[in-house]
Amino acid sequence: MPRIFDTPMALFDAVGQALGVSDWLLLDQARINLFADATGDHQWIHVDPVKAASGPFGACIAHGYLSLSLVNLFLPQIVEVRGLAMGVNYGCERVRFPSVVRVGSRVRGSAQLTAVEEVKGGVQVTIRVSVEIDGEERPGCVVDTISRYYPA
Repeated sequence: MPRIFDTPMALFDAVGQALGVSDWLLLDQARINLFADATGDHQWIHVDPVKAASGPFGACIAHGYLSLSLVNLFLPQIVEVRGLAMGVNYGCERVRFPSVVRVGSRVRGSAQLTAVEEVKGGVQVTIRVSVEIDGEERPGCVVDTISRYYPA
């Protein structure tokens, strides 16, 4: 259940707070293969289970950018801003991939609101999202997402 903000301006009061976590998602080989097809990145470490089994991680691993792209799936599960005419992705900063995500892992997003500032006609919000790996100490991805929300 997402944390709900009735207006974009309500986000100012939550700076520095944890916003919550998404549902767990199984990262299976089919999803990794679909991402490889979409991006053209068919490196064996991602798509060849036989070769990857004898590689440095003992199995196929998800593309780092697949872990990053899942943030778009996780964020709406974590936070909902109402009273909008429009919300847009403005970009991201500080993308890191601290740990590999092995095929068959469960991942989820956890988010913290790190900054809110006024911009012409709305607010700009920075949310740090960590793509957590079930049973692992380090996340698969950490990114500061930047969104702009324009009130209705």
